[in-house]
Amino acid sequence: MTVDVGQPWGNPGAYWPAIARATAELDPPFGVLHRGALAHNAHDLVRRAQGVPIRVASKSLRVRGVLEAVLALPGFAGVLGYTLTEAIWLARHGIDDIVIAYPTADRGALAELAADEELASRITIMVDDVAQLDLVDTVVPPSRRAKIRVAVELDASLRAPVLGHVGVYRSPIRHPAALGELAAAIVGRPGFALVGIMVYEAQIAGVSNAGPQKAAVRAMQRVSIADVAERRSRAVSLVRSILRTSDADLEFVNSGGTGSIESTRLDESVTEIAAGSGLFGPHIFDHYTAFTPAPAVGFALSVVRRPAPRIATLLGGGWVASGPPGVDRLPIPVWPPGLEFVTREAAGEVQSPVRGDAADSLRVGDRVWLRHAKSGEVSEHVNELHVVDGNWGDHAAVAAELPTYRGEGKAFL
Repeated sequence: MTVDVGQPWGNPGAYWPAIARATAELDPPFGVLHRGALAHNAHDLVRRAQGVPIRVASKSLRVRGVLEAVLALPGFAGVLGYTLTEAIWLARHGIDDIVIAYPTADRGALAELAADEELASRITIMVDDVAQLDLVDTVVPPSRRAKIRVAVELDASLRAPVLGHVGVYRSPIRHPAALGELAAAIVGRPGFALVGIMVYEAQIAGVSNAGPQKAAVRAMQRVSIADVAERRSRAVSLVRSILRTSDADLEFVNSGGTGSIESTRLDESVTEIAAGSGLFGPHIFDHYTAFTPAPAVGFALSVVRRPAPRIATLLGGGWVASGPPGVDRLPIPVWPPGLEFVTREAAGEVQSPVRGDAADSLRVGDRVWLRHAKSGEVSEHVNELHVVDGNWGDHAAVAAELPTYRGEGKAFL
């Protein structure tokens, strides 16, 4: 993918009309991906990482063709998957290096992994508890399976005196010494190979921090960056010393996310950074201090009702992102400009009223363009993304259709 650095990617109004013209013959609902904006975002992620490889988070994309295209670019290496069944499917389609970011209890998938040495060499499962190792052994004993590659996860949440727990509840292992104990247990256990460490600082990577009203967030993130770096560095040193007793070493230390690249890359113990959402540029990233990705993905809905003056009703729209329920998890109408959801209905499963001065010009059969909040939710609602190529003149056109996971008949989670 090539990128034209002279294009105003920060202003979707400059190229969204061309997307609308290129897709004028399509019937909503449908999703689009602008190739130039995707290329811009991919190159910007690499620029921000400053030489640290980026592992692509598949849950944020859920489009195999995009995964393959991005992995072909310098600066990207490997996939961070979300389920073992997804990882097996991707591996069988030729992707070599997949780390699963979450533990698995899928016995059928574990049996499939254990029975295939090629799969087992391409996929790394995540553990943070000896019980997860026990589960694997109950499915297939070590003597009857390929060696299972595992990574261990260190909790990166912040424990603040006033705020308490800040971050997400992932691994129960917070202290480097405890991670070392788990590492030692893995090294001394047949049938497993410890190859990596994961540390995901959600309170830094996934929380917007731009604007005067976010001063407290930025202060929290500064404290958390120092806390994570100190614990992560000690944990990596300890685990490496344990692995040396068996003439082994870590293959990777994965950390960070789209929103934390600038701080994560500074830690020399980190060998790769995870990122995915920043490729599609959802609106959650419109409010970060360090970067602004181009809105590369959007979706179109049809106007089907005019129930009142300054109100137009769209068919569908409840493509809501994960996380605490709130306005920031909803899609936003972006084209034509001047629309917003009706507060008491918001984005509904089957209908979404929008209001504003622009609504008076909308008629039944017109379309409204929306951007998703986080990433991944668009791909769970459409069978393909229509890839638009070209600039914002009359030359933009639909160049390809890329099936989503859903379009390939897959619903992993």
